[in-house]
Amino acid sequence: MAVTDEAIEKIKGMIVAGDLRPGDRLPREADLAERLGLSRNSLREAVKALSLIRVLDVRQGDGTYVTSLAPGLLLDALSFVVDFHRDDTVLEFFEVRRILEPAASALAARRMTDADIASLRAIHAALGDAPTIDELVANDLEFHRRIAAGAGNGVLCSLIDSLSGPTTRARIWRGLTQEGAVDKTREQHGAIIEAIAAREPELARSWATVHVAGVEDWLRRAL
Repeated sequence: MAVTDEAIEKIKGMIVAGDLRPGDRLPREADLAERLGLSRNSLREAVKALSLIRVLDVRQGDGTYVTSLAPGLLLDALSFVVDFHRDDTVLEFFEVRRILEPAASALAARRMTDADIASLRAIHAALGDAPTIDELVANDLEFHRRIAAGAGNGVLCSLIDSLSGPTTRARIWRGLTQEGAVDKTREQHGAIIEAIAAREPELARSWATVHVAGVEDWLRRAL
């Protein structure tokens, strides 16, 4: 194991063991290096690496702290990595969406507040009869983001958010080339809303599956 990797593992071990908790300030560099049996240079490199993935927060002139370790914060790093996807992997991202988004819709049917559902209806109604492609895609992204948030699971919401980027171009392409794409999107979004509003988790799951799988199927044929 590389020296820096060893240092990362040792700091991670302290956090997992509870020796360092969210919001805690790390000991002085010299003290921590001695405690972990590391060189100060390898410790410094480990801190840099862990700050990049939002585990540590280096505050100039103040010290280094453990972040909140909230799922949304930690999964920011996943979004960064996902941005490097190749176009030939976009179908794989749709396959993952087809697993996660129906689950989120089912949870939303159980957990979304009436106010959240009203807000979802407003987003759906805001999409006019002849939107531009940009308006269609922006509305679609916001619609799915609200449902993911309404599922009440921060990890699931962050995972779905991180998958939005790789599928955006496919959404644009579909809007430009598939006849009736706007009407189909409006109809399926409406069905998902009604299932959520009726507190029917399995119906919401089914409509979300139809919706995502439809785009995935179109893309497979288009490719």
